[in-house]
Amino acid sequence: MFPMVMPTYARADVAFERGEGAYLWSTDGRRFLDFGSGVAVTSLGHCHPHLVRALQEQAGKLWHTSNLYRVPGQEKVAATLVANTFADTVFFCNSGAEANECAIKMARKYHYDSGDTDKTDIICATGAFHGRTLGTIAAGGQEKHLKGFAPVMPGFDHVPFGNLNALRAAITPQTAAILVEPVQGEGGIIPGDPDYLQRLRAAADEFGLLLIFDEVQTGMGRTGKLFAYEWTGVTPDIMPVAKGLGGGFPVGACLATAKAAKGLSAGAHGSTFGGNPLAMAAAGAVLDVMLEPGFLEEAAHWAEILHGKLDDLAGRFPRIIQEVRGVGMMIGLKAGIPNTELQAKLLANGLLTIGAGDNVVRLLPPLIIREAEIEEALDILTRTLSEVSK
Repeated sequence: MFPMVMPTYARADVAFERGEGAYLWSTDGRRFLDFGSGVAVTSLGHCHPHLVRALQEQAGKLWHTSNLYRVPGQEKVAATLVANTFADTVFFCNSGAEANECAIKMARKYHYDSGDTDKTDIICATGAFHGRTLGTIAAGGQEKHLKGFAPVMPGFDHVPFGNLNALRAAITPQTAAILVEPVQGEGGIIPGDPDYLQRLRAAADEFGLLLIFDEVQTGMGRTGKLFAYEWTGVTPDIMPVAKGLGGGFPVGACLATAKAAKGLSAGAHGSTFGGNPLAMAAAGAVLDVMLEPGFLEEAAHWAEILHGKLDDLAGRFPRIIQEVRGVGMMIGLKAGIPNTELQAKLLANGLLTIGAGDNVVRLLPPLIIREAEIEEALDILTRTLSEVSK
């Protein structure tokens, strides 16, 4: 019998019924330390009191009106994002893929309205991940995501991540934009060199292109700043975000300069659910917490401690942990055994992790972890690696 829930995921045989902070409890009563955060989503942990209160309060008032009317929550959250980023304007949607779709459309419309109607193509990086729609799998360019969905949507050229010469060689009169993750997440936690990212900005300016930083995974404090571009000295033109923005409530956003967004006038783009009152209550509450003085600095401090302890652990088990990568609370363990095997053993011992490309196990803990959670994670990792070594 075909499953009632489409089998599009190779799901682990565990179901959760309750969460608090960095922990989840399964339906059979087991407790797990969550270092996956629902794929970098629950950045403030589970059932954060401020988020719970904000959603409960909004749920008793109003859930949805559509974007045919003003949504005060959108205006408030947009003002906060604009005040704390390079952006002048924000479009709200429901997911990272939708935020990237908005960015792609915005780039094409910008050049169309400028009279450069041939400029439609976007240069992307190999190993990238930008979502699961037909447009975003074409932008990602990975065969495992494209297989079976031909014809591939045209308009995307791919060059090696970090290779500026290849990127410059790929620029043609049809090129409209450059789309890149500051840190490749699904590709294996591969940080972009700041010099490379700065040179992307220079190339975009030289050839009249828009620069898009996909911060769906790197954004909302994940790297120790509110957004990863702040580390690089680079200001993008467009920035899709999602995941941690809602703390677990589905919400995405596409941030942009006024110049880049000039073509998205009434009717050019839209979303029925995007930015509804519930979503904005969640996003506003997340921003309240993350923008509290010292919050991001403390998260970065504990991330540095975690990195140091993981480096030490890799030194003890070099056959199994070949490299520790990443920035902030976005960490990759390059495994010397199949990453799925290591993930399964960590799960059995009570630690939730996420797989990634290049045989990497991702650690994406909530930004609220402190010494106790770090020590518990290291204990589980040490025990697991010792078991594997035997």
